[in-house]
Amino acid sequence: MRGQRMRYGIALVCLAAATGLNYLVPLVGAAAIDHAIDHKPASGASGLVAATLDFLGGAEHLRAHLWLVIAAMVLVTAVSGVFSYLKGWLAALASDGIARRLKDELYDHLNHLPARYHDRADTGDLVQRCTSDVETARQFLAVQVMEIGNSLLLAGAALPLMLSLSAPMTLVSFALIPPLVIYSYIFFVRVRHVFKEVDESEGALTGVAQENLTGIRVVRAFARQDYERARFAVPNAAYRDASLRMIRLMAWYWSLSDLFSFAQVGLTLLVGSWWVATGGLTVGTLFAFITYLGIMLWPVRQMGRILTDLGKTTVSLGRIREILDERREQDHAAGPSATPAPAPGSSGMGVPPMPAGDKDQASSSKNPPGAAAPPAPLDPCRPPLAASARSAAAPPLPLTGRIRIRDLRYTHHGMARPALDGVSIDIEPGETLAIIGPSGSGKSTLMHLLLRLYDYDEGGIEIDGRELRAIPRKEIRARTGVVMQEPFLYARSLRENLRLGRGDAPEHEIEEAARAACIHESITNFEKGYDTLIGERGITLSGGQRQRMAIARAILKRPPILILDDALSAVDGETEALIIDALRQRRGRSTTLVIAHRLSTLAHADRVIVLDHGRVIQRGTHADLAARDGLYRRLWQIQTAIEEEFRAGAAG
Repeated sequence: MRGQRMRYGIALVCLAAATGLNYLVPLVGAAAIDHAIDHKPASGASGLVAATLDFLGGAEHLRAHLWLVIAAMVLVTAVSGVFSYLKGWLAALASDGIARRLKDELYDHLNHLPARYHDRADTGDLVQRCTSDVETARQFLAVQVMEIGNSLLLAGAALPLMLSLSAPMTLVSFALIPPLVIYSYIFFVRVRHVFKEVDESEGALTGVAQENLTGIRVVRAFARQDYERARFAVPNAAYRDASLRMIRLMAWYWSLSDLFSFAQVGLTLLVGSWWVATGGLTVGTLFAFITYLGIMLWPVRQMGRILTDLGKTTVSLGRIREILDERREQDHAAGPSATPAPAPGSSGMGVPPMPAGDKDQASSSKNPPGAAAPPAPLDPCRPPLAASARSAAAPPLPLTGRIRIRDLRYTHHGMARPALDGVSIDIEPGETLAIIGPSGSGKSTLMHLLLRLYDYDEGGIEIDGRELRAIPRKEIRARTGVVMQEPFLYARSLRENLRLGRGDAPEHEIEEAARAACIHESITNFEKGYDTLIGERGITLSGGQRQRMAIARAILKRPPILILDDALSAVDGETEALIIDALRQRRGRSTTLVIAHRLSTLAHADRVIVLDHGRVIQRGTHADLAARDGLYRRLWQIQTAIEEEFRAGAAG
């Protein structure tokens, strides 16, 4: 409730005012009946109201103008309604503010959790926690918090008022309320467990639906609609069964609470009527007690719903807390040289292309004391930061792209065999290094370690003489352009997807990057060009177009280090040759690491590294390795033979 306590406080004041006015209405009626109509002395709280009536004109005047009683009751009820409206409005504002902040914190926290967490997390379950669970908490804060206050105020105010009217009648009116409260608590203990089942089964259902919709083309391509429907039916049935158990419990609660409530009203009416007949109670007092019971029993019955929602909220907040309790990515050994980097869209982020001999001439500076923290990375869906905001951050330390890898070892969580075992590589600034090897040889793992998605177990990586672990993750990622094996595009325009690389890139640089990746012509063929909206994950583009978009995005970033992780696997040979030629023309601007299985992609590289089972087994130029016995030569011969056979078949 941080930041919203004032609103809740005012809402509680309005609630207290509404409750007091609600209790005033029966007192007005009771005083009018006993004092003005029945000519009997009013006692207790109704006596105070009767005295007020005498001051305003007396019993005779009131008897002649009974409409004034009705008008007074309507007026008091109307004012109470105003306070009730203010209470509900303020509670809604406060709860919505809390829910918004909670969603923001969850979203930010998920974006800063380590890759290991996302490797094992279920996306559908995370969506469920960030939406449905937060909404459950919001509804409780908006409605039930006020209902709890209402119940406490009603009980606290009703008891002294009723005691002032008649202590014996108060005992009768409260006779069945304790059993109802005990039953509500037992119901709360039971329903909490059932709601957890409902929530978890809904999360599993969301996960299956999300996975199916994401892979809908694969489902249709393999004609697996019936299988997917049957697979969806299992969590759907589990969710239905859990929901029915919840509904059954709620039906039992409302039925029994109705029985208790009406029995309490009947008992009060029966005993009260007997006492009125014997002269032990006035009609006005019985009217007041029946009215108070009508006011009180609804909140008491609501106690079960409050406890139910409290159980739901407890479960939901527990599931949310499980996410927030996960440790964020840590920069374990960040030293004084590890200056945080501003976002790609800031003035200091875009590292301009530099000739080979001029890279070391870039200036460096650190944030002065009291300077604003570097801005967060630009969201492709948000406008770039204002110039004044961008200028507040100091530019990061320049990188030339020299990489030293020494005796690197890393084992994936839960795996027995290391993914990398004693890898040592020296990469010079501006050099293009190709990495090849069988699937599972550790190529992509090496790239992930360079991006600090994971931290290596042993050995070391130095970039420009700085230990990688001493460089903040944000800085190294901001200074590295990467094209993953499976490029991800947002359901936005092509221009916005390209500007993810650098949010403030001018139009001519966007087109230059698109031309270098051989995607500019394809974009201009679309009806809306760079403003064309693409589907989720870029599904409206072909696989080759998505890869070329990812390459253009990485080039636009103008990074000192460029990583292409099997980035040309989905493009045709002619396009591949054009992209390779464009990369060759950019040689020296970035230290480039290229992972590929197609050896023709690697022929332009300065050097080639061959990995197998996490070890470097060969290194050298393409020509050297193609002439030397080993894995590289065997792969080269196989691929060359296949290509020649294909050409011969095409010619025949």
